[in-house]
Amino acid sequence: METPVWGWASKNTEVTMQTSWDNKTYAVRTDKTGKWMLKISTPSYGGPYEIEVSSKNEQVKIKNVMIGEVWLCSGQSNMEMPLKGFPGQPVLGGNEEIVHSTNKNIRLITIPRDSKVVDNQDFQGEWKEASPAATANFSATAWYFGSLVQEVINQPVGLIHVSYGGSNVEAWMSAEMLKDFDSISIPKTEKDIGDPNRTATALFNGMLSPAIGYGIKGAIWYQGESNYDRPFQYKFLFEKMVREWRKLWGQGEFPFYFTQIAPFDYSVFKTGEKPIDKYNSAYIRESQLKASKEITNSGMAVLMDVGEKDNIHPQDKEKGGQRLAFLALAKTYGINGFEYQSPEFKGMETKGSTLIISFDNVPNGITSYGKEVSGFEIAGADKVFYPATVVLRRKSVMISSPQVQNPVAVRYLFTDFARAQIFSTGGLPLSSFRTDNW
Repeated sequence: METPVWGWASKNTEVTMQTSWDNKTYAVRTDKTGKWMLKISTPSYGGPYEIEVSSKNEQVKIKNVMIGEVWLCSGQSNMEMPLKGFPGQPVLGGNEEIVHSTNKNIRLITIPRDSKVVDNQDFQGEWKEASPAATANFSATAWYFGSLVQEVINQPVGLIHVSYGGSNVEAWMSAEMLKDFDSISIPKTEKDIGDPNRTATALFNGMLSPAIGYGIKGAIWYQGESNYDRPFQYKFLFEKMVREWRKLWGQGEFPFYFTQIAPFDYSVFKTGEKPIDKYNSAYIRESQLKASKEITNSGMAVLMDVGEKDNIHPQDKEKGGQRLAFLALAKTYGINGFEYQSPEFKGMETKGSTLIISFDNVPNGITSYGKEVSGFEIAGADKVFYPATVVLRRKSVMISSPQVQNPVAVRYLFTDFARAQIFSTGGLPLSSFRTDNW
């Protein structure tokens, strides 16, 4: 691709660049602020190479440059959680993964936490080769994603990690993106930034802005927990964010893969003023599922089997990272022969007092791994839900309840915390869902 490279020098001066892979020389003049940008031709992958940049007053040689697949990795604390875990909160198998993580074909960079009311142009940080010292402090989800992609495609992979624990989605959006959301306040001065991770535009300006335009293959995203109490608004915010990020990068509709948040008992955050039923986090999982149908060139990794009732940071980060990688390997890199999408509700057929529920994305059928399925509820026209008896078939389920003679609606694990009960035979869990809009 024509890869953007930029930097700063004295204003109104000529900057030249030479690239070792083709020995080409490029030239550009800096603008009145001293910034310069070039678009350089790159091979599909390879390295290590060198880039030499010079002006009349200075010269910089960048060594050990790799060319390959760069992925942006963003979100809140479940993306930020490093392989070594948070204090007192481990990553399952993280220590063993760290020990085995040396790989010169994986490069990592983390943009440090920052919040601003205007675009931040630069940041302090550097690319590092994957090694135990580097990966221990790097995003576990991003690592599991990138290491599997690198292993399978056998090309260099770069991971740009830009996340902030506790951040809501509007913190990663610009003022322009949020102009149609009247309920969201935009800070005008640095003093207006209260909690940086929950202030609209603050992280977009402080952390994302310096990375915008970098040549990437696509993005992965793990966020939504901090918007659990505004699930219906979230869908529109999230869809807008993805559309506008793509416009800013100017690389077309690059792949965007994201995780559905894992189940967790959010009642610990609820106050007496909030109606508990509508703040059930199943609603935001539903919004994410719906968004996955609206956002082009996207995919959603379902995490119904990794949630922990009393810990919003699931220990199992491998499943999320690998499922994001499954989506990328299948949809972006065209590798087939494996399952990469979770089962989804397809349709509902009524036979007397029994409902037959069918699913998409079950090429080899569904399974409960021999366990009883109790997560379905059905309701009649009175809108009262009752637990259902469930019979699994190869690619569908039959559900019924003696309390509901004329069922019209079904829900599956539509509660704050639940554990996955139905999977594809490839081990991918069925998302929580409902057929009603009550």
